[in-house]
Amino acid sequence: MTLVDIEIEAQQQRRSALDLQEIVESAAEFLEDASAREIIRWAAATFGNRLCLTSSMSDALLIDLVSRVKPGVDVLFIDTGYHFAETIGTRDAVQQVYDVNLINVESSRTVAEQDRDLGPRLFGRNPDLCCYLRKVEPLNRALEPYIAWVSGIRRDEATTRANIKVVEWDTKRQMVKVNPIARWTQEDVDNYIADNGVLINPLHYDNYPSIGCAPCTRQVMDGEDPRSGRWSGMGKTECGIHV
Repeated sequence: MTLVDIEIEAQQQRRSALDLQEIVESAAEFLEDASAREIIRWAAATFGNRLCLTSSMSDALLIDLVSRVKPGVDVLFIDTGYHFAETIGTRDAVQQVYDVNLINVESSRTVAEQDRDLGPRLFGRNPDLCCYLRKVEPLNRALEPYIAWVSGIRRDEATTRANIKVVEWDTKRQMVKVNPIARWTQEDVDNYIADNGVLINPLHYDNYPSIGCAPCTRQVMDGEDPRSGRWSGMGKTECGIHV
């Protein structure tokens, strides 16, 4: 490939990104009051097989929603090597119950290799770096074949998520991010799960309302914020995927 070819390709990529951003701006306004299923239908029609969703396997709500509209959709699960056994069990159950193509996303280094290279218990010494190596970088790599990804984040979960839109431009990854349940409340989530028999991680029944890696997630006591069990005492509220 010549330098001219490289420049032409770069210009095309920039043009493509600008076109997508225009689509995002229009869709964010048009779909703000749409139902979650309508938002997913738009995403499936617009991006086809270049659309995927991510799931932490806290529950299968998003998987249930998207697979009803787009059977066989790619579901990316980030296997950090630190998950609770219940989370891995939920992942395996999802693969059996729902019409999806589950893709297990792993870090470029095993936990043992990370311990060897960076020292043990990195999650306690530098949780930001650990999250980057075991979550953010693997997901970035796994998202490369897609134009858009569906996320289950909601505005009421944290102050860092209060202003998310139902369709956004993911600047870090230069792709479209779709948040179909952005406007939902916890009550909406609970009602949908109950009404549709959605698979749920059994840790929820043991006071784990927000589930991450086992070393960095604790039970939440009555009256505490649902996400207070994540990185407790570390001054950290996000793994870096959504911010």
